[in-house]
Amino acid sequence: MSLLLGRRELIAGGVGLLLPGAALAAPRRLAFQVFRNGAKVGEHEMTFSGDEANQTVSTDVDMVVKIGPVPVYKYKHNAVERWTAGKFTSIEATTNGNGKIQKTTARAMPGYVQITGSKGVVRGPADAAPLSHWNQASFGKPLFNQQEAKLLKVTCTKVKPGHWQIRGEAEIDDFYDASGAWLALKGKLEDGSKIEYRRI
Repeated sequence: MSLLLGRRELIAGGVGLLLPGAALAAPRRLAFQVFRNGAKVGEHEMTFSGDEANQTVSTDVDMVVKIGPVPVYKYKHNAVERWTAGKFTSIEATTNGNGKIQKTTARAMPGYVQITGSKGVVRGPADAAPLSHWNQASFGKPLFNQQEAKLLKVTCTKVKPGHWQIRGEAEIDDFYDASGAWLALKGKLEDGSKIEYRRI
């Protein structure tokens, strides 16, 4: 079964870069309950440390899909992402989808971003960043998948203040509160089911 396969990595990845000068305004923690077709399946939490000059964001996602009382799909995603002066520096991510382990590392190099996963190495543009939801500034950059270590074919459109649409290899809408902090997410998965994040 695929709870978030194909699009789960677009949703689970939770880090990006802030608008210039806004890093200190970021919350120290963001936490969400995750729902699939209206039923709670897990939680997604991010913690922020450091300051605008050197920031670290840690992401932990834990989901279980059940049919009745029986778990049929388990998903865990952990990532540690680092930024220097508002620019992406590195990420180390590990994902366990029903026992399938995927590890991704990415690092900013002179003139490019080196993205390494189970299928080898991808050389991304110098301004490439992991697909981010908590940070609206990442939507204007080339994005890569922090689970499958590949560049993404998506278009990010600002519908109105506090609302972005991501389309292409995803169908996701992200929402932000008045301070610019990530507030909620709604999306459609490959199997047609609906995913929703509600901040807690």
